Amino acid sequence: MDHTEPAGAGDTLQDFGPVPAGWVWGTATAAHQIEGGNVGNDWWDWEHTPGSGTRESSGDACDSWHRWFEDLELVKAMGLDAYRFSLEWSRIEPAEGEFSIAALEHYRAILLAAHELGLRASVTLHHFTTPRWMAAQGGWSNPLVVERFQRFADIAAQHLGDQIDMAATLNEPNVVAHAGYIGGQFPPGRPHDWEGFRQASRHLLLGHLAAREALRAGPGDFPVGLTLALPDTVLHADGDLTSPGERVTDLSPDGPRGELGWLTAGQYLDAARDDDYVGVQTYFTEHVGPDGAELPLPSGERVTQMGWPFTPEALGASVRVAAEVARVPVIVTENGVAAAEDAERIEYYSRSLRSLRAAMDDGVDVRGFFAWSLLDNFEWALGFEPTFGLVEVDPVSFARTPKPSAAWLGGLARASRGAHV
Repeated sequence: MDHTEPAGAGDTLQDFGPVPAGWVWGTATAAHQIEGGNVGNDWWDWEHTPGSGTRESSGDACDSWHRWFEDLELVKAMGLDAYRFSLEWSRIEPAEGEFSIAALEHYRAILLAAHELGLRASVTLHHFTTPRWMAAQGGWSNPLVVERFQRFADIAAQHLGDQIDMAATLNEPNVVAHAGYIGGQFPPGRPHDWEGFRQASRHLLLGHLAAREALRAGPGDFPVGLTLALPDTVLHADGDLTSPGERVTDLSPDGPRGELGWLTAGQYLDAARDDDYVGVQTYFTEHVGPDGAELPLPSGERVTQMGWPFTPEALGASVRVAAEVARVPVIVTENGVAAAEDAERIEYYSRSLRSLRAAMDDGVDVRGFFAWSLLDNFEWALGFEPTFGLVEVDPVSFARTPKPSAAWLGGLARASRGAHV
């Protein structure tokens, strides 16, 4: 059954169609990007390091450390039924082996309030930021980090697990390793350090396995997984971007992207076979040549504020790859667009959700969709300029103003709620 508008009816999706029982419509945030004042982690140091390339400090961000209940009310008012947020490790463990009951209680209050509002709570343990004390010991390049991260996961589970509805150990560990040790845009800022990249990738994978064990030990009984940055990748063996190309689905070390494809995607998808779900986070299609390097976009190509190609249909392709390799249910834990004009945001979501619907109609087991992001927030090295949010945030007063895309997405969620396949 076709649940989208007929060709020529416009770009705005009006009906997503029936969803599986237990499906979640949600929106997502990350602690460092919205809380403000996270001075104890490696990103705060990175923002204040001359030459790091970061445009500005996160500062007070969206002041969500204080305004978190207002944020929950926005999600509820929007018509969504789930909120994904992250725990700031450096607040919970500000010094090695020293845990803050006040910080744990802060996050517990968010969980309790979410449930009082009828929202399901999805918690991420590590969303790009590592405590300063761990970073000083080498961060994810030090094998010690695996045990330290497991200990943090255990503390979080003991204090919060009975209120968690879904958990991710790590957000985009492939980005943490690649941007930190190959690209150099993230801390520790060591570009072209392949050995550091391999070490960090290995320890992030082991950290996921260790944290998964800690979370499953209870209390609580909730699905556990990780999330991956998973662009739709098209290989052009002739190096010509205009040629049809072939979608990359083999992410083994012997695949077309070799070791890079394995370390950034394949190893995590393989590990996810023992998870309860795999979180897919897709924003664009990338085109690569025979050497695996990304091909430059042609002049005049439509791009987002991030400089990424405007290719919403990438989502439908990536969930198919994730499901095929991981062989577990897929949850779209992030999808969205940085755009100055909200009409572009609605267009992007309409097209990406159409592609997701097509994948589901072809049998891909998808269990939910989280829009990135609830708020216009701190976009890492690019500062506050890119705007992903369904809600605008005033940089001085922190006043929240929902955009038309918020009402549109909520309407889509309401329309599909109660209609099950």
